Amino acid sequence: MAGYWIVRGAEIRDADALQEYGKLWPSIAAQFGAEVIAGKGQMETREGQHYSRQLIVRFGSYEQALACYDSAEYAPAKKLAQQAYERELAIVEG
Repeated sequence: MAGYWIVRGAEIRDADALQEYGKLWPSIAAQFGAEVIAGKGQMETREGQHYSRQLIVRFGSYEQALACYDSAEYAPAKKLAQQAYERELAIVEG
């Protein structure tokens, strides 16, 4: 069964960190079979707190989603993302 990262975040506070994250992500995504499937289009919050950045990233399995987040390869990218904007990230099976 597929695994997903559900990422919700605030406004960008460090554009340079986000740009560096963007340089690292493509090779990490390729290694772990990740694909951003939602978050580049329109968005409207109907219930709960609004976040200006919301993404859904699909992996081939829940285990791959966990492995990517916990990997040595993703560690520097994770730090950049956390520097770039305040975010919440949940990993779900679906």
